[in-house]
Amino acid sequence: MPQLLLELFCEEIPARMQGAAARDLERLIVGALSDRGLLNEGARGFATPRRLCLVIEGLPIRQPDVREERKGPRVTANEKAIEGFLKSTGLTKDQLTVQADPKGDFYLAVIERKGRPTAEVIAEIVPEVIANFPWPKSMRWGSGSMTWVRPLHSILCCFAGEIVPFAVEGIRSGDQTRGHRFMSEGAITARDFETYTDELRKAHVILDPKDRAEIIQRDAQNAAFARGLTLKDDAALIEEVAGLVEWPVVLVGSFDKAFLGVPQEILISTMRANQKYFALLEAHPSRLASLAPQDEVPGTKPHPEAGAQPPSKDEGRLSNHFVVVANIEASDGGKAIVAGNERVLRARLSDAKFFWDQDKKRTLEDRLPELEKIVFHAKLGSQRERVARIEALAGEIATMIGADPEKARLAARLCKADLVSQTVGEFPEVQGVIGGYLAREEGLGDDVAAAIRDHYKPLGPSDAVPTAPVSIAVALADKLDTLVGFFAIDEKPTGSKDPFALRRAALGVSRILVRRGERFRVLVSAQSALNLLADYPHSAIERGAIRTNLDPSTIKIHGPDVMLRVRRNWGGRGETFDEEAISLLAFFADRLKVALREQGVRHDLIDAVFALEGQDDLVLIVRRVEALQRFLKSDDGANLLAGYKRAANILKIEEKKDGPFEGHADPALLQEPAEQALFKVIAEAGDLLAAELERERFDEAMSVLARLRAPVDAFFEKVTVNAPDPALRANRLRLLNQIRAAMHLVADFSKVEG
Repeated sequence: MPQLLLELFCEEIPARMQGAAARDLERLIVGALSDRGLLNEGARGFATPRRLCLVIEGLPIRQPDVREERKGPRVTANEKAIEGFLKSTGLTKDQLTVQADPKGDFYLAVIERKGRPTAEVIAEIVPEVIANFPWPKSMRWGSGSMTWVRPLHSILCCFAGEIVPFAVEGIRSGDQTRGHRFMSEGAITARDFETYTDELRKAHVILDPKDRAEIIQRDAQNAAFARGLTLKDDAALIEEVAGLVEWPVVLVGSFDKAFLGVPQEILISTMRANQKYFALLEAHPSRLASLAPQDEVPGTKPHPEAGAQPPSKDEGRLSNHFVVVANIEASDGGKAIVAGNERVLRARLSDAKFFWDQDKKRTLEDRLPELEKIVFHAKLGSQRERVARIEALAGEIATMIGADPEKARLAARLCKADLVSQTVGEFPEVQGVIGGYLAREEGLGDDVAAAIRDHYKPLGPSDAVPTAPVSIAVALADKLDTLVGFFAIDEKPTGSKDPFALRRAALGVSRILVRRGERFRVLVSAQSALNLLADYPHSAIERGAIRTNLDPSTIKIHGPDVMLRVRRNWGGRGETFDEEAISLLAFFADRLKVALREQGVRHDLIDAVFALEGQDDLVLIVRRVEALQRFLKSDDGANLLAGYKRAANILKIEEKKDGPFEGHADPALLQEPAEQALFKVIAEAGDLLAAELERERFDEAMSVLARLRAPVDAFFEKVTVNAPDPALRANRLRLLNQIRAAMHLVADFSKVEG
């Protein structure tokens, strides 16, 4: 079937906008065609620095004819109603028919529209899409009123091998485009996608950004291998550079080895952020054999991640070589391009080395007073105030998890000091890392340096989590202070908005604890963080920044201001916590679902366990959820869940009539053998369940639950719950309540799906 080929050719499109623009072009054109009854067999969008392209396969040659019957008002309706109906249909009154109906005759409009040629529809759609294209930023040029991301030069639009004629701000559509800016001359003519891509490649343009990324990855790895090095894995940079070139040419440059005395994160950041260079790492000899160069085989494409494993500890040292990707095949083999890039990089690295040398002249402790000038949040005080809270909290957490409290407090006190260093001022992305290097330069010890370096981690789902005990304590303290603070001032995430990255902080806490199997009561530490927020004498709460509900027993007075807090019992242990701390648990439940999703853990089971008060140890929660998931996959588990839901549904209906049926059933009123057997099993199971749960033997607790299956099945098969005798009915409903209560010792099964 016919094919649509569309290209919008312009000046260089920013790399960060290209992917979204290609998707938007496909979405808008395909959507507009579909709205007009023109469906397709497949569509693909592409982008290079100078063009957006869309190819749609299998469009019909014309729109289908449409016949629509539309019911109108009654014939006795007022004239305004009839006129409105005529206006909506585009018909006159004599074109309407009258349809008989028992409720009264009504007008019927039969609308018939002949389908238009598809080319005519395309000529109508494309100018509308261009005029309203959703660029994040756009510009005007010349004397016209049109806006586009960069000046638009030409439009190629062909359908079924013919030009689709239209014009946009004086730019007429045609069948011509241009190739590479420097390595091609003259126009390229194409009326179908195959010719178009072939001619572009001859003109040194690779249309598909995935192909350009694969070429960059492959050629950079091969160039590194030839020098006994490895390419530092950086998928995001490869994608960005693929958006900067139409014909990628990989070149290798070098810099003075004297710069390797600067922390390699600074050097990599300089190369990556400022110059879009790829770092090359020293390769361990044992690994060179696995990094053989990849040959380009006609008709094949190497996997983009082939040979790009992150280096291990003994092969991660930065070399003094780097990869630069040019957009031209130079006649001198790229020597001048490499020399020019080396000069630019030398100046960048000289600046970085200067900042680093200056920062080494001062201790981290000396920088702490300067943190007073950095506002963390208007309602939560300065970074200096925050560091004091993190220091106290890190000491408490260290004691809980068996880390050295003194080292944890020291690392926490210094963890933000590098924010006022010159290096971080120039390269903000290396905050924390620079603090770790400076701590090591001062001889503060590996534990303290690692904790400072890693306290922001994990920064995302693929980032590594801290592993050393002191690092874990500081990272947890930093994240919990953030979460508690913003929850206390009611700056919680809403919908897709999370300006303070609280979801990332909660996910980080969950990943640290679950990955390490660290026993840790989140609610206890959250309460400590809240107490520190309230008690620290320089906190924003002293200035009246936080106001919550009034509980006269928990008023805290700071000078002329009052912080009002609400506490309540939680978990049946005689513990009381602030509502702000308790509200964090549901937030952690949502984040834990994200952390466990890839492991195939069901989200409803996490809800079921979190619903039980007293559950705030994430590691124990995960173990209980995993045991519950295994149990529900068994026949006993699936059938018992069905029995639970039946019992719960009966109770829900009957409790609406007569209120809750609390307490235990009266053994004297148990008449049927099935209910007597069930009563006995529940009584035994309750004590056993409590004992197994207390010992944290969750699989064994599930085995105890499994004993309920047969008695529950027999009860529903042989016993009538709603007996005529009110006393007997109430007793049997209490027995159902005992089933529910026993199962709720393990989880709230009402939240389990299925």
